[in-house]
Amino acid sequence: MKEVLYNRQKVLEYAKQWAFLRNPKYYNFDAVGGDCTSFASQCIYAGSNRMNYAKNVGWYYINGNQKSPSWSGVEFLYQFLTQNKGVGPYGKEVQQKELEEGDIIQLSFDGEKFGHTLVVVNIENRFSLSGIQIASHTFDSFNKKVTEYSYKKIRFLHIEGVRSY
Repeated sequence: MKEVLYNRQKVLEYAKQWAFLRNPKYYNFDAVGGDCTSFASQCIYAGSNRMNYAKNVGWYYINGNQKSPSWSGVEFLYQFLTQNKGVGPYGKEVQQKELEEGDIIQLSFDGEKFGHTLVVVNIENRFSLSGIQIASHTFDSFNKKVTEYSYKKIRFLHIEGVRSY
């Protein structure tokens, strides 16, 4: 297996283009729990250009009925990124100051279950949450400050790289 570039610029370009629209290549999950994690996955895919088709632990999208749970599920995306040892993007939970553009933030509104996924699109100050801006679906936004959300828990996921065959 070899490493390929995680192209953060492609992530940002995709997020900007599709933050307030829906790419017709992908099912819109807004009516069935939200489109935030699918949008984040689309952004990650734009930057990685690799999917992992492993049946139970992969990260892939074929169509709205043929996709991995990690493509559109908040907790499943977290598990995939932090546990992936195979093809595709992988990452780890980090401190806020370690975030880069193209990384992922997840929010828990009840303090127990994480329920919203955001894509980091701009960092003006990595030491202040108000200096981090995101893009997301479900609550469509681009260049929105993380501090505009009301949440009880937050976690930061840094995409470390991408593996290819």
